[in-house]
Amino acid sequence: MNSKTGRRGPLSGLTVLEAGGVGPAPFCAMLMADLGADVIRIDRKDSSESGLPVDRRYEIMFRNRRSLVLDLKRPEAADIFMRLVRRSDILIEGFRPGVMERLGLGPDVCMAHNPKLIYGRMTGWGQTGPMAQAPGHDINYIALTGALHAIGQKNGVPEVPLNLVGDFGGGAMYLAFGVMCALHEARISGKGQIVDAGMIDGATSLMTMIYGLFAAGYWTDERGSNRLDSGAPFYGVYETKDGRYVALGSNEARFYKATLNVLGLDVERLPDQHDKTSWPALKALFSEVFKTRTRDEWCAAFDGTDTCFSPVLSLAEAPNDPQQIARGNFVECGGVMQPAPAPKFSRTTADCPTPAPGVGEHTVEILRESGLSDDEIERLRTASVI
Repeated sequence: MNSKTGRRGPLSGLTVLEAGGVGPAPFCAMLMADLGADVIRIDRKDSSESGLPVDRRYEIMFRNRRSLVLDLKRPEAADIFMRLVRRSDILIEGFRPGVMERLGLGPDVCMAHNPKLIYGRMTGWGQTGPMAQAPGHDINYIALTGALHAIGQKNGVPEVPLNLVGDFGGGAMYLAFGVMCALHEARISGKGQIVDAGMIDGATSLMTMIYGLFAAGYWTDERGSNRLDSGAPFYGVYETKDGRYVALGSNEARFYKATLNVLGLDVERLPDQHDKTSWPALKALFSEVFKTRTRDEWCAAFDGTDTCFSPVLSLAEAPNDPQQIARGNFVECGGVMQPAPAPKFSRTTADCPTPAPGVGEHTVEILRESGLSDDEIERLRTASVI
């Protein structure tokens, strides 16, 4: 159990310093906090860090933290920041390249105070290259990877896959993996290092399998024409009689044959499953059949069959799904239903999340831990440094 936060998990005992920011950097910090790390977030006092007009309790990416308000633009803040750096294992920052250096808090300075520090940097374009200083969001980063181009229906525009591919998949997850790899290496070498995680880098990496198939000539560059991009009739989403949707993923021959049986179609009278010239006609046939029953009627028809079939659940429906309930994948914390910590561990089980702290809620507590007296803390407060 983490002595500072009282939270359990495989990362208990790890201290992470999170220098503000929005999106993927806080999500990365959340992943580590969920699993027991003591994450100290440096918050701004003037506004919601997310920029969204919602109550703090709904900003669930900031859960399981301790919050300290520190004006990093004030020179007096540097000493406090370095006190925290000296007792941290990992530092995470998500600002544009050069911002931390201008604040006097760049990796060279921080690692001089803590040579084993892992300095994790989260940006959209990476720390180098002609676009390093350009603004952008998830949609812009994945636009240069081939991923955005590849997602969508044939003859349609590229579809926006929420901000999962760039921000969270290509960004936060790769930063989390990178800093943990660097932490492992530091325990061998005794030396920290910088982890430069660009969302464009991670999102490109996520496309590895697709680029392999493309190079082999198995994948075409035409959207909605391939096995996994809605081109195949056996792998896609279909509307049902009641205007809802079901997801079909019957790639393998045995699953495909079982699917045809449920749909009342004779495999012997249909073209070969992998004859691409027949896919448009088969998709039209499947669409026609799926519209003859409601979503729940199809769920009943497919129940217990050896197929790859699922209802498409809404955000409101997903927490009540029996599989989700069995896995404990949603929890209610502070009156807010939210995804639970993941993944699951056999011994070091993570605790139920605690709500996002109030901005600056733990300022005094953290400063006392860092060795400051109450008089010093009061002087910093009077000077608006904290």
